[in-house]
Amino acid sequence: MDLTLFFTHLAACGAAATTGAMFQPGTWYEGLKKPSWTPPRWAFPVAWTTFYLLMSAAAARVGVTEGAGQALAFWSVQIAFNTLWTPVFFGLRRMRAALVVMGFLWTSVAATTVAFFGQDIWAGLMFVPYLVWVTVAGALNLSVLRLNPEEAR
Repeated sequence: MDLTLFFTHLAACGAAATTGAMFQPGTWYEGLKKPSWTPPRWAFPVAWTTFYLLMSAAAARVGVTEGAGQALAFWSVQIAFNTLWTPVFFGLRRMRAALVVMGFLWTSVAATTVAFFGQDIWAGLMFVPYLVWVTVAGALNLSVLRLNPEEAR
């Protein structure tokens, strides 16, 4: 694995992580009705730290393979939507708009996963937990929206 590529991709993940630090759930989110299967609050920083490390390692593995351009382009798209979701949901409190962003995020993560599998089996495998998490996050976004119609914007 190329460490320069790893740290470059990790820096991009740092931008996404920063939005999580800047736009925390807070009292607004705490007051919303949530499904019983909502992950505990402590799980989020643990999960995201793991995902960002895996995403960066996967991109570093793919980055040295021939024909990786489209796979890395998908990676760039997914990290952009990843960075956008938190300020839309927690900052603007726009659950509907966040669900649209989540749709694009899920699609780009799925595309990245498929493309990474085509370049390097281990890189593809490293993206699978992230795809599962984004699937759960999308279902959670939709559930919170449905459970709180008075807050839906």
